[in-house]
Amino acid sequence: MRFFVNHLKGVKGKAVAVAIFLFLVAGSVFFISSTNTPVVAKEKEKERFLAPESFSRLAETASPAVVNIRTVKTTRGSGRVFRHFMNPPGGKNDPFQDFFDRFFGDDQQREFKQRSLGSGFIIDKEGYIITNNHVIEDADEIRVQLSNEKEFEAKIVGRDPNTDIALIKIKTTRDLPILKMGNSDTVKVGEWVVAIGNPFGLESTVTAGIVSAKGRVIGSGPYDDFIQTDASINPGNSGGPLINMSGEAVGINAAIVASGQGIGFAIPINMAVGIMDQLKNRGEVTRGWLGVGIQDLKGEMAEYYGIKDTEGVLVVQVFPGDPAEKAGIQAKDIIQEINGQPVKSSRQLSKMIADIGVGDKVQIKLLRNGKEKTVNVIVAKREDAKVDSEKTQKEYEDEIGIQVSELTPEIAGRFNVTQMEGVIVIATAPGGKGESAGVAVGDIIKEINHIPVNSVKTYREAVDKAKKGDAIQMFIQRRNVGFIVVKLTK
Repeated sequence: MRFFVNHLKGVKGKAVAVAIFLFLVAGSVFFISSTNTPVVAKEKEKERFLAPESFSRLAETASPAVVNIRTVKTTRGSGRVFRHFMNPPGGKNDPFQDFFDRFFGDDQQREFKQRSLGSGFIIDKEGYIITNNHVIEDADEIRVQLSNEKEFEAKIVGRDPNTDIALIKIKTTRDLPILKMGNSDTVKVGEWVVAIGNPFGLESTVTAGIVSAKGRVIGSGPYDDFIQTDASINPGNSGGPLINMSGEAVGINAAIVASGQGIGFAIPINMAVGIMDQLKNRGEVTRGWLGVGIQDLKGEMAEYYGIKDTEGVLVVQVFPGDPAEKAGIQAKDIIQEINGQPVKSSRQLSKMIADIGVGDKVQIKLLRNGKEKTVNVIVAKREDAKVDSEKTQKEYEDEIGIQVSELTPEIAGRFNVTQMEGVIVIATAPGGKGESAGVAVGDIIKEINHIPVNSVKTYREAVDKAKKGDAIQMFIQRRNVGFIVVKLTK
């Protein structure tokens, strides 16, 4: 203020100086007050992403709730391997051959004890432990070792192969350390996470990394929605927790990429919570079933139907006798809303229906020939045996060594193809006629000898029509190549 007083003369000048000074002070206060709150909030947000000086406190807090799971499984094997090493050198004419045939023949079966390792974590003081289904599946014996090295026998409460989640329980009179559940929906890409487990049997191993991606589909099941992380996950980590910087479980470590390093996948904890509740209360998971085959509407397909991307999913098939058919839903309908909630992808729709109670009525808004229509559907129970049966009927392996499948949305997603016309090659017999001619997995067969192929049935009819020794020409669409013709002799 003295600066302004010295340079401005008179009362008027002093008044102006005071006014300028007050203006500057007020502006500074306003600037500080207007920026302080967002800065504090941003700093708290940054704490989740900045590398901490140490993970020691987090490891000390969470590790006691992580357990080592050891299982024993009984398997049967033939005597082929043993016979290979013990077969007498004289062959069929050897006088001891009858002796070996009687005791080490191919019809003899031996039992083997197969042991495996995994991880899990305690979710309540009653002794309930969450892990992966593949860790305890078909196990004759399950042993759980706590961080204090005490061991308990565990029993299976329930398991869900579709999501690879299992719930087991141990009996103890003492309170057990538990791991708090977080919110996987709020986890962000780039956020720091910690994995704790028993890789290769090395107990209580702690690794750290970041969330690399969310919503990964890796083809392990119909409800894939994995968190991808570069926190080191190895065999034995399965079933262990993925923990955020608040010490909360945000995922269940479940899978790795065999050919890649530093790529692991965890089941989001929000998906697991509802499944755990069902397993705990009923011992099984019940899911809703609509009875339709669906696919995403993207790019040219969305343009063809005159809608924007992610504004619904296309019904490509309606299963006879199932809820959708009973409600009047038809192939080529576009499902846009379920109970008023927008549907943006086929995976979202599958999850929405799965989460609806069996017998509940849902209101479905759809487009048919450009016109809106609303139908009410009573959701049925998803029967995995029925689904597997339907899948089996949609696959066929012929005598030329080619196994094909209908182009269902699940198959298309697995092979990363968008075409839905034709049949897709899902396997070729090594050394078979198909492989030798150049047919490859992922090829979409559209015609055989100029006969259109639009289903496994028409493919089978076209192959069966050709006689032994006849030429077969396959009109194929190959990803990143285009259309090709493969010739072979039946």
